[in-house]
Parts: sequence; C-alpha cells; structure tokens
Amino acid sequence: MQSVLRVFALAVPVLVGLATLSAQTPDPRIGSWKLDVAKSKYDPGPAPKSAVLKIEPFEQGETNTAETVNADGTKTVVQYSANYDGKDYKLTGSPTADTVSLKRIDSHTTERTDKMGGKTVTVIRRVVAKDGKTFTATSKGTNAQGQTVNNVGVYVKQ
Repeated sequence: MQSVLRVFALAVPVLVGLATLSAQTPDPRIGSWKLDVAKSKYDPGPAPKSAVLKIEPFEQGETNTAETVNADGTKTVVQYSANYDGKDYKLTGSPTADTVSLKRIDSHTTERTDKMGGKTVTVIRRVVAKDGKTFTATSKGTNAQGQTVNNVGVYVKQ
C-alpha cells in the first residue's frame, strides 16, 4: 500500500505540471510574419510590394504591428493592442479604420473586425496552418475608395 501511495504522490505533481504546461501552450500567431505576395490575391488590386507583421502577446490578446510597402512605394504602419473579447480597441495608422476588435474562434483561428466611427468596414479571418509555418488572412469589406474588398493574404513565419 505504501508503494502505491508513493507512486501516486510522485505522479500527481508530474500530472499537474503537464496540465499547466498544456494550458500555457503558446499562441501560434505570436512572432514575425512576412507576406508571400506571389501566393496572395488582392481584389481589387494592386497588391502591396511587401508586408511584415510582428505579433506579440498582450494581456488576453495581442499587439500587432503591420509594416507595409504599398504598390506605389509608400509605407504604412498600422498598430493595435487588443484582447480576444470582441470589444473595440484603438487602431492607429489605418486609412480606413479607427478601432479593432478580436475574437478567438479556436486555437488556430481568430477574427478581426475593423471599424470606422463604430461602423464595420472590414472583417479579417486569420487561420494559422497546423504546422505553424504559414497563416492565411481573408479580408472582406470596403477600402478607402469605397470599393468592395476580397483579399487573401498568405504570410510565412520568419
């Protein structure tokens, strides 16, 4: 009986440790990502020349900094820090939106909603591949010229 109790006493901390470790599984979106322009589709175009996203942990969400070189060579930096709670947070640097809200759909999928003056302008569904090496951002909404947007950006982890 004592040997059973010893095994149990040793097993409990190990199991608790494993449970804690699995609960702290890192978000697969965290890191630096580069747009693969050749694999991406922009409707309407033109596609940007390049884009790099830096995604960092923030409370119960993320801080996202997107540095884009547009088709005309101008640079845009869009940034936010938001939780995955569906609430609106300040978005800076965007010509089309002033707030962003985030929702986590599952461990590899999030949804981002960009708004201007409280009105939704773009919804972006972001899915990280199971291998964690790429993610696809599907954007639907309206651009600064009032055109309907249906973009698919493919990003590669750096």
